[in-house]
Amino acid sequence: LVYIRGQPEDYDGWRVPGWSFADLLPYFKRSENQARGADAWHGVGGPLEVGDLERHELCDAFVAAAAALGIPPNRDFNGASQEGTGYYQATTCRGRRCSTATGYLRPAEKRPNLRVLVNTLATGITFAGRRATGVRTATQAFTARREVILAGGAFNSPQLLQLSGVGPAALLQRLGIPVLADLPVGEGLQDHYYARTFWRCCKPLTLNDDMASWVGRARIGAQYLLRRQGPLTIAAGYAAAFVRTRPELKRPDVQIYFINFSTAKRGGVLHPFSGFTCSVSQLQVESRGSVSIRSREPGEPPAIRYNYLATENDRRVMVDGVKLVRRIVYTPPLREYVTAEELPGAKVRSDAQLLDFVREYGETVFHPSSTCSMGKVVDERLRVHGVGSLRVIDASVMPAVPSGNINAAVIAVAEKGADLLKQDASL
Repeated sequence: LVYIRGQPEDYDGWRVPGWSFADLLPYFKRSENQARGADAWHGVGGPLEVGDLERHELCDAFVAAAAALGIPPNRDFNGASQEGTGYYQATTCRGRRCSTATGYLRPAEKRPNLRVLVNTLATGITFAGRRATGVRTATQAFTARREVILAGGAFNSPQLLQLSGVGPAALLQRLGIPVLADLPVGEGLQDHYYARTFWRCCKPLTLNDDMASWVGRARIGAQYLLRRQGPLTIAAGYAAAFVRTRPELKRPDVQIYFINFSTAKRGGVLHPFSGFTCSVSQLQVESRGSVSIRSREPGEPPAIRYNYLATENDRRVMVDGVKLVRRIVYTPPLREYVTAEELPGAKVRSDAQLLDFVREYGETVFHPSSTCSMGKVVDERLRVHGVGSLRVIDASVMPAVPSGNINAAVIAVAEKGADLLKQDASL
């Protein structure tokens, strides 16, 4: 739901011809229908609805506290600069999520040249020599007249390639899979890692309070049913800050998420007290992991090794990020809402203790990427090296994960990939 494009330096840093931020900006603009209207950074008329979130007293206090520390207010994280604090925009319209299924697939579902198969597991890519000719499923095979396009994401695309003989030769040979192309498929996995802190609030204005009684729950339901407003419309957070943990840095290296509720674990039951959550995530991750098949069985999930916090810089940034969260929360006006720090807790003070906290309580933000990277696995037109008529168009082709939530970036990659397909097919 959160609409964040990342930073121009992310795309320029890929150093892939045709994939700079200037090259991708037209696709970001083309894909969106910006509620604020069109300008140099935003477009209207696209399939993806992008709009503002409701304001909340606690979130206003967070933004004001961050601003008091010198973090500049920023009304548009996707405009001239990402740095600053403010409210997210999200891919919602009238209280409903606008996903790619809503914006792209549903309007096209009645086209005669589109057929969507559900509950169907792709088991491999078929080849004639080194040319991709189709896709196998558990029950039938499909033939491609021109190209096969993989869009399985950072986990499933490398899995399917490896099962089909495209991947690290040592892995494939160990599993008895004939090698068509020896490529580092599945290597280079990147994801954003984040740590949640939560706090007791002295005022009964959090979602914890609203959900504690049937009256509050009824009010939330009525807000949504009657006006399409309220907590049922929120994204992964209301407010945020994109901040530099050190003044000498040229761009933000952490993202701070703020939301007006707290749980013992993500997706768990709300705490029985007034509480809010403030989380931190590193933006420019150095650590890389891998995705690799365990066997020749398509139904067996691949081994996913995130390898979080593998570098000294990644560890330092996360520790500094937690310190920054504390500084913001303990700065007025947000300080006036706090009665206690629940996690990590006041006794956790030293860098070593904070790193232990980050290791124990840190989680994925669900932004996997870079397992079929441009340059190493696919070329700048997203064609797989060493074979013909096969492309990958999804988050796996990104050489490095962008700075922030990756929904918008993946859609821009898909928009550009669609143009490349049409150009090469002379359509």
